[in-house]
Amino acid sequence: MKGLYCRAGVSDAEPKFVIQETSLPEVLGSHLVRVQVKACGLSPLDLKLLDDLGIQRDLIPVGREVAGVVQQVGDKVSFFQPEDEVVGILPLDSPCSGLCDVIDIDEHYLVQKPEKLSSVCVAGALRDGLCAYTALHTQARIAAGHTLLVMDGASSFGLMCIQLACYHGVKVFTTSHSPQEHTFLKQLRPSVVKVIPVYNGSSDLLPVVLEETGGLGVDIVIDSGVRLHEEESEEAKLLPHKHDIISVLGVGGHWVTSHKDLQMDPPDCRLLFLKSASISFLNHEVWTASSAQQGRYLHILKDIVEKMSTGVLRPQPEEAFPLYEATVAMETVQRHQKKKAVVQL
Repeated sequence: MKGLYCRAGVSDAEPKFVIQETSLPEVLGSHLVRVQVKACGLSPLDLKLLDDLGIQRDLIPVGREVAGVVQQVGDKVSFFQPEDEVVGILPLDSPCSGLCDVIDIDEHYLVQKPEKLSSVCVAGALRDGLCAYTALHTQARIAAGHTLLVMDGASSFGLMCIQLACYHGVKVFTTSHSPQEHTFLKQLRPSVVKVIPVYNGSSDLLPVVLEETGGLGVDIVIDSGVRLHEEESEEAKLLPHKHDIISVLGVGGHWVTSHKDLQMDPPDCRLLFLKSASISFLNHEVWTASSAQQGRYLHILKDIVEKMSTGVLRPQPEEAFPLYEATVAMETVQRHQKKKAVVQL
């Protein structure tokens, strides 16, 4: 059978994605589940993270968010049986590519998939759902009545944050990166308090948020990247400046950032201190990189798929690619970072 793999480039060279022949061992491990894959989500590879964790391979498996049907279970598997529909995220050190017809995965990385939830939908949205859940519940500890600012609300991650927060009675503000996104976000139901356009070169973020919150600022900010310097590309100019984010935070506020290399200057730290505010870094990979909170992780995955099934979380539909277009699709995803794709097998 065939799978998609990444051949990491030397130094700054772009990684190459290749279809390779692979096979599974004949004997299934005691705690492993053999799954026939129906759909697989493609997200950008973080090669630096793999290097930091000491995961070094000539060929790195690609495609980790999978949905499929159980074919066979190991003799110590207790959660699943053949014909069960399952969904999960392969761990960082998995030898399997999620684009193989059949994969082996530990039972503790899988949950049952509700029957009426499509494999393509859940494979495309599971990672963003996990990120949103981690940001809002684990790190920001949202509660009804909190105020939340979600940057780039029309992105797949931003949309998940908005829907999950509205479900819990949080007052949500968000930003839009284009007129089309602005219209889309204003039409969301349940609705957000305010959609703030940032695509026309204006810097209305701080005055609008302060006006809407009576000068108090918001309890939580979730970004999708930060602009550290003024002189950056046109795309980077849509991102908020770190000082703007700190300024919109209220007293005791919490900033959840996706920026891996965030640098805080002494004046920024001083402003955070004056507000008794805090920062946390969003890295959803910790759930599979460490087994310290395995039970909690499975509870989160189960809750995400149940909320998708009942319509609380309604991800934007992703176009499903056939396997033979997976290489091109993954190259696009890796190049644009925030894009994602789904391959239907």
